Formats: sequence, structure tokens, C-alpha cells
Amino acid sequence: MIKINFKKKFEEFCKSKKYERNEKQIEIVNSLEKFIRSKTKSFLFFKNRNFKSCFYLHGNVGVGKTMILNFAYDMAKVKKMKSHFNEFMIKFHDFRHEKKDEKSILQFVKELKDKYELIYLDEFQVTNIVDAMILGKLFETIFLEEIKVIISTNIRVSKLYKDGLQRDQFLPFISIIEKNSIQTELLLDDDYRIQKKDKNQKIFYPIDEKTLFNINQNFRVLTRNLKKEEKSINTKGRKFKIDNYYEGVTRFNFKELCDENLGAEDYLNLANICSHIFIEEIPNFDEYNSNQQLRFITLIDILYDKKISLTLSMDSELGKISSSRRHFETFKRTVSRLNEMTASKNSLF
Repeated sequence: MIKINFKKKFEEFCKSKKYERNEKQIEIVNSLEKFIRSKTKSFLFFKNRNFKSCFYLHGNVGVGKTMILNFAYDMAKVKKMKSHFNEFMIKFHDFRHEKKDEKSILQFVKELKDKYELIYLDEFQVTNIVDAMILGKLFETIFLEEIKVIISTNIRVSKLYKDGLQRDQFLPFISIIEKNSIQTELLLDDDYRIQKKDKNQKIFYPIDEKTLFNINQNFRVLTRNLKKEEKSINTKGRKFKIDNYYEGVTRFNFKELCDENLGAEDYLNLANICSHIFIEEIPNFDEYNSNQQLRFITLIDILYDKKISLTLSMDSELGKISSSRRHFETFKRTVSRLNEMTASKNSLF
């Protein structure tokens, strides 16, 4: 059987997409090829002491991490699964809730092992205490079962869940990841999403009568000849009513989405029935509305993953929107993605 040469295929891929050739990205593609083809510790009873179960790729926003990992994932000829990290954790918590068993973690991982050799978790981040408390045991079990894991994130391992509640109980997870991972940073100066900024970008600011007029006009154009429907989503008993729903096009005020007690699963259910979302009156962020900012970050991550287009109205220009100190680094990714998601033609990088 002839093995696929990742580097050659990646160069052909970049040429077809008219992406510039980048040596740093090619180096990572080569490393991913070695990782995917590496043998596990127990392969044919031969102990491979140098085997690492995880490829942990981190770097600034918009440098092509997701593009590279998507490419490597597509090239991998193994039983595999790709999931946004939020979706993966929702499935895990649902499984544990259903089983109500002390061995539920092992059962969950055993089921993964039966189906997959490789798991790709995109946009890895830890933002809540529930995940922080359980991740160590979950990933320790995944690595013991020798399931290979690919992770993309903007955050170095040592800075995960920084300033989070009871972070001391999260430190064992950091040790597990550091022990079992090939940690690689993609260092580039450019944010490709901002480079591809569209002149017809659908972001309106500041929040005034002119902006409202523009939003109303765009919404009317987009929903012309579409039927208005009564729509709501139900997430574990939480009902969320959608007042403006036109065959996948919908419209919200920021407060409706981010002031309420909504989470990743609610946003996933919303994304599953939408194609274009208008979000109005997005504020600047600071320490007083950092909880709303975190919900907004989660919302945009999910909508980006589901390839949802956006039209926005904001307090200020996107490049000048402020952030709380706590979410400053993570919010850079959100701003970068908003640049792309509001373009007239989305080409998710």
C-alpha cells in the first residue's frame, strides 16, 4: 500500500487554495504525519517508551491551526472522530448523567476506543469548574487506552484555566497533558482572517439610529419572501423562544443571548436550526460584564464551527472593542472570527 505524503499533498492543497507557502506550517504538517503514523506503546508487544498520545497545537488566532489540523485529519486513514471541544464535553456529561455509575468515565472511554483510533478536539479551552474538576481523570483514562488525541487551542498548556476557580484541582490535568503530549506552537505574525477582511462586511457601529436603519434594511433584504415561523429550542428543560425566525435567518439582541442563563448546549441547538444570525447592540466588555463576555465567546466559537454567517451592531468598531482582563487573550480569537463570519463570503481558515 502506497503511503500518502502529507507534505506533498499539503503543498498541492495550498496551491489549489492560493495560500502562500509557509515553512512553519509545513514543519507542523510533517510532525503531524509522524504522530498519526506512530505506533502505540503496546503495538505488537513492543514497548514504545517514546510514544505520545496527544498532539497539542497552540498559537495565536488566525495563523492556520485549524486549517492544518483539518488537513491532517482528512489525510489520516484511521477510524477517527472530529468534535468541537464544547460538543465533546456535552456528550461526556450526558453519558455520565445517563449511566450514573462510578465507572462511567471508563465506560465512556471504552466506547470511544471501540469506535476510534484518533480523536480531534478543536478549540480546546476550559472555562468552568465542572470541566476543570473532571478533565484529569477523563484524559488519564483516554491516554491509558492509547487513543490518539489532536488538540487545537490558542492557550499554552501551562496557562489553561488561568485564574479559574479552584485551579489547584486542575493542575493534575496539566501534568497529564504535559507528560503525554507533543506540544507545538505555530508562530506567525499575521492573522489570515483579518487579511481577508471583506469590504462588504456586515458590522455596523456605533449603536445609533443610522445603525438601526442599516440593520433593519439588511434583515428585510435577507428575509424577503421567507416565511416567519414560531420557533423555540428546548435544552434539558430550558425553553428558549425565538421571536424573529425566517427559515434559518433570525435576529437577537445581545442581551437575549448572553444575559440569560444559556450555555454551550443551548447555542449548539440554536446553531443547528440557523444559517444567518443578526446580533444587535454588542457592548464593549470589562470586569462588570465578563460573564456575558464568556457566553459570547462560547456562542461565537460554536457558530463559527457550524459555519453560521453573522450581521452585527456594536458599541464600537470591531478592532477597538474592549475586553475584560480575564478573557483578554481568548477574546482575540473571537474578534478574529467575527471578522470572517461577517464577510459576504465565508471561507473558514
